[in-house]
Amino acid sequence: MTRTETPWPDVQALAAHGLPQHVPLVAATRGDAVESIHYGSAVVLGPDGSLVESRGDTQALFYPRSALKPLFAVGLLRAGLELTDEQIALAAASHSGSQRHQDIARSTLAAAGLGVEDLGNSTDLPYGPAERAAWLAAGHGPTQLAQNCSGKHAALLALCKLKGWDLAGYLGEDHPLLQLLRETVEELTGERIGGVSTDGCGTPVYLLSLPALARGFAKLASAPEGTAEARVAAAMRAYPELVAGEGRDVTALMRSIPGAIAKDGFEGIQAVALSDGTALALKIADGGDRARMPITAALLATHVRVPQDLLSSPALGGGKPVGRLAAL
Repeated sequence: MTRTETPWPDVQALAAHGLPQHVPLVAATRGDAVESIHYGSAVVLGPDGSLVESRGDTQALFYPRSALKPLFAVGLLRAGLELTDEQIALAAASHSGSQRHQDIARSTLAAAGLGVEDLGNSTDLPYGPAERAAWLAAGHGPTQLAQNCSGKHAALLALCKLKGWDLAGYLGEDHPLLQLLRETVEELTGERIGGVSTDGCGTPVYLLSLPALARGFAKLASAPEGTAEARVAAAMRAYPELVAGEGRDVTALMRSIPGAIAKDGFEGIQAVALSDGTALALKIADGGDRARMPITAALLATHVRVPQDLLSSPALGGGKPVGRLAAL
């Protein structure tokens, strides 16, 4: 297939229909100058769902990527899947690939009578820098279990086994599992999905607006006891080190704000909800991960106390701070 024969629209064709109107959110300074600017869009909703703050193009549709995992986990529990809190947290995670992370994913499979060979996600090295270095030092290469979505895929397979659904084709577009995930996302976000593509690990990813993603997280964070939403939120709060990993900013954020649930996603996605239902969602336009937490922390800081190291990070020159990365 030549470059002009791709089965999807080219960038110029998409741009002709209008690009998202993102605004400056984060700046990196060095000395007396602004060295770089990250654009994006963000929304904050109050406990009653009302709009508290809006920046940029909050109605543009985007792919939430891994930020959908906690919503997926709700659907699995509603469908009858029995998981421990650790297994739920890992199902909602983009984990770092530590031995503990891999062991929990393996336990989800084993409880359903399944093995690692049943996984259909892509292979990768551990996502966490320390975990990746240790993994490589031990002589290991990319595996499905080490890949950051293995907890989610293990849970997806476990539900398929429970329901008697096809295991080998669980990522097929007509599989009942994917219909369940779509219906769950639409219900929790209160928005019809605008389009479907495939995430890096092989599961579907849906076009949504930022307010929709924020609403979905608000429903989890403020859900009444006894619901699947509350169970997922409780597991994430109890095990923030499983939702991401040691040294990861999402884990640090949940540890620092009692009752908060948070999930990031590739290409500069972040969603957070507080226990009272206050929620935010944001997208960094260039997909730059370094800009994600400074603006998240700044938006949260008007509602709760946020650690300073999440609000900004230093720019180094000769090993010494000469500037910083912070929200505008």
